[in-house]
Amino acid sequence: MNYSQTIDFLFNSLTSFQQVGADAYKPGLDRITEFCRRLGNPQRNFYSIHVAGTNGKGSVSHILASVLQQAGYRVGLFTSPHLKDFRERIRVDGEMISKQKVVNFVDKNFDSMQQLGLSFFEMTAAMAFDYFDQSDVEVAVIETGLGGRLDATNIIVPLLSIVTNIGLDHTDLLGDTLQQIASEKAGIIKKSVPLLLGESSDQYDAVFEQRAAEVKSRVIYAQQLFRCLSHRVEGDLQCMKIERINDGHQYDLKIDLLGDYQYNNVITASAAVHYLHSSTPLTISRRAFVEGLELAARTTNLAGRWQILGRWPLVVCDTGHNAHGLRLVCDKLCSMASDFTRQICVVGFVREKNIDEILPLLPKQAYYIFTQANVSRALPADELSQKAAEAGLIGEVVPTVEGALVKAREMAVSTDMIFVGGSNFVVAEVL
Repeated sequence: MNYSQTIDFLFNSLTSFQQVGADAYKPGLDRITEFCRRLGNPQRNFYSIHVAGTNGKGSVSHILASVLQQAGYRVGLFTSPHLKDFRERIRVDGEMISKQKVVNFVDKNFDSMQQLGLSFFEMTAAMAFDYFDQSDVEVAVIETGLGGRLDATNIIVPLLSIVTNIGLDHTDLLGDTLQQIASEKAGIIKKSVPLLLGESSDQYDAVFEQRAAEVKSRVIYAQQLFRCLSHRVEGDLQCMKIERINDGHQYDLKIDLLGDYQYNNVITASAAVHYLHSSTPLTISRRAFVEGLELAARTTNLAGRWQILGRWPLVVCDTGHNAHGLRLVCDKLCSMASDFTRQICVVGFVREKNIDEILPLLPKQAYYIFTQANVSRALPADELSQKAAEAGLIGEVVPTVEGALVKAREMAVSTDMIFVGGSNFVVAEVL
């Protein structure tokens, strides 16, 4: 098979959550464990850091990968979903896996993948582990796909486990309370491997404490180690002053990821770096920490996080797609409203999202262009428009993402702002 045929096989023969949603979810570790055994257990041949959470796990993973690369390590990065190219999921030192490596892996392991009935995500995770081993990766940052306890990545034994935060998302699969979702994500805690909790809450801290006690581990609270004193935007960089709480040491940081919500991710990543440097075989200098933050997006090619696509008018896209994440995005939009003549929002969602919970978060003063991505999971734009009208949002329907952005640009003057979001798929088509 060539690369195009290989990708068609992966998406069409193996169930992909990105394409079909919950129907692709195959909980359990037996299949991935056996497949990796046949590969020689490549996941055991490098240090790893395991990152889970409702929101922010992608940003934290990319930040840590950038910092570790600046510290001189050869770094693997496994994330999901991808926006434009499948190979975005698997990177070494910021570079995507080659097309030929993808083809070779599938050709070599085709029979085993079919025999074991692997899901798309199980196959992808195993491909990442194998590629990292072949590439002499020293440390890999591994992002969970969904949940944690039964996620295919949960066969690794990392130096540190991280949960960024807990919000209500994928409730049909993980549970419909914060405690139930926290219990699933707490499943990544391994014996004697600490868990770093990025954002603590009285509603779920006890869940992590209990799980950690069961496996003789401990919970480290990022917010007890660092705090953000200020953050502001200067051009294409976000400037932050953070303080290490135990000794009052302050850091003036710059990061090439915009969006006010990133300060939570920086606090989580800072606490992770502090632990990795002080308590593991890894050595991370202050220089590597500072430069890794400033170059995080460029080093790892992270896209879609409050990404500026144009200036006059300002065009921004963001992949926040659940109520927990969109609340932060919408707060940012509302805080910026007075800076522009009008805000025009191009939005689309997938069917399984709780639209009734999300729509009240969207700014009422904006004008909306309701659209749908070219995937089967997309919520029809007409249906979205009807529900939005009931929530008091004003706008119109343009059924394709490309057409919706063209319409927004035609409507906008230089003093307007255009926002694109609601779904990874909408942002992917714009990018």
